[in-house]
Amino acid sequence: MDTSIKPFKISVPDQVIQDLNARLDNARLPEKELVTDLSQGLPFEQLRRLIDYWRNEYDWRRCESKLNAYPQFTTSIDGLDIHFLHIQSEHTDAMPLLLTHGWPGSVVEFLKIIEPLTKPELHGGDAKDAFHLVIPSLPGFGFSAKPEQPGWGVERIAKAWSELMKKLGYSKYVAQGGDWGAIVTTQLGVLRPDELAGIHLNLPLVLPEELPTEFSEAEGKMMEAIAYYQRWGAGYSTQQMSRPQTVGYALADSPVGQAAWIYEKFAEWADCDGNPENVFTLDELLDNIMLYWIPNTAASSARLYWESFDNVFFARNLELPTACSIFPKDIYAAPKSWAEKCVHNLIYWNELDRGGHFAAFECPEAFVSELRASFKTLR
Repeated sequence: MDTSIKPFKISVPDQVIQDLNARLDNARLPEKELVTDLSQGLPFEQLRRLIDYWRNEYDWRRCESKLNAYPQFTTSIDGLDIHFLHIQSEHTDAMPLLLTHGWPGSVVEFLKIIEPLTKPELHGGDAKDAFHLVIPSLPGFGFSAKPEQPGWGVERIAKAWSELMKKLGYSKYVAQGGDWGAIVTTQLGVLRPDELAGIHLNLPLVLPEELPTEFSEAEGKMMEAIAYYQRWGAGYSTQQMSRPQTVGYALADSPVGQAAWIYEKFAEWADCDGNPENVFTLDELLDNIMLYWIPNTAASSARLYWESFDNVFFARNLELPTACSIFPKDIYAAPKSWAEKCVHNLIYWNELDRGGHFAAFECPEAFVSELRASFKTLR
């Protein structure tokens, strides 16, 4: 098998866009929800507005050109073609940084922070703050290949990421992630390849497998957030971890269904008061949705839950330098008291006053500042 690194450009056939438009023209929607909040799911009017914009104003070619403006590549690792962006700073002593997205995210989440991280002197920083960036698409996501056999769980992905950084020639690098990106990055930290100098997490995995009998205020709030998630927010994950193929049929056939499945999570998890349009443009939301629709990854991305969801959210012991940024509107706010019990070399901890689950996408300036501060001592 060819394991070389090959340049990659996105080039979606016109027929794919025409088919999408036809499906949007013929979309059949249910009646309006019976409540005034998100308790029955995504509000009808939000989705209707998104569909109307998607069909009549949205331009995929704009997003395609934006992505193609950055160097993209594919390479085969462990028998699977992995798609990634590789943006090298003009500053030769820049620190290599591996960024991993989650679900329902994509490499689109990081587009706003590419320039500030690679050209910090133009964005309120100093040349010594520069990073080289490696931004892969998870297996079965975006333009990475879809696994054809079971077994691509988080440990295998972490090993693949380690191999990717070696193939790129990096003898020292740091890694960052939230959502599944946090899980993969944590696993990478557990594996601790020689080249990995440290990690940054914006959803630290700190939940003890054996819970104490009493909680501090911060610990109690995390438990309340987890209980809320399990009752009201975890339906998608239960379906994807148990029957990803079944839900995949529906989402692969209906762009409206795929959009609603993803948009709802932005409504719930972003710091947006229930309306993602308070934080994101419709173009930004649809750019991310298109990275699921165009490559038809509804089922393949959902299979990551089937592979790895059980027990991955419990604390893992980390010995390498670890930094954490806690954004208040994330699924939960990890308490430092629990982090200190499993992260044994905690080099940075900050609790911010705004921001949610999609931190790099929602508040890029704050996110960039967090990365600069987190990795300052590791340069």
